[in-house]
Amino acid sequence: MTRAVTKKIKPYTGGCICGAIRFEANGRAGKPHTCSCKLCQKHSGALTVAWVEFPSEAVTWTGPGGAPATYRSSDYSSRAFCGTCGSTIGAIDDAPVVALMLGCFDKTNAVDLIPVSHSYRGGRPKWWHVECARPGPE
Repeated sequence: MTRAVTKKIKPYTGGCICGAIRFEANGRAGKPHTCSCKLCQKHSGALTVAWVEFPSEAVTWTGPGGAPATYRSSDYSSRAFCGTCGSTIGAIDDAPVVALMLGCFDKTNAVDLIPVSHSYRGGRPKWWHVECARPGPE
């Protein structure tokens, strides 16, 4: 009998500028995308943000500040941020999903973090060009 070998995926880690909010996200990142909607722009101060999603149970808040502060931004989601330094962390959806902004990750080179789509392309200024594509095999 042969035994199947399962490769364990290392957890993703990240957090805010001051270190009060830290996270560990386990499993594969889902729905890697960029977004230019007005809520993302206002929340981050950026024209476009890059996100990935994890089931709520896959994300653990590990920093001394515990879970991030939240602001209810829509009927299905709350924006997450550090209450100390103000860093944008992501969004906690009612789905239950935690969407984390890629800028908060300690390492962003994993293939499953590369955005493959762009939401609300019409929300960006016409001079702002956004490309989303996974690289082909090398």
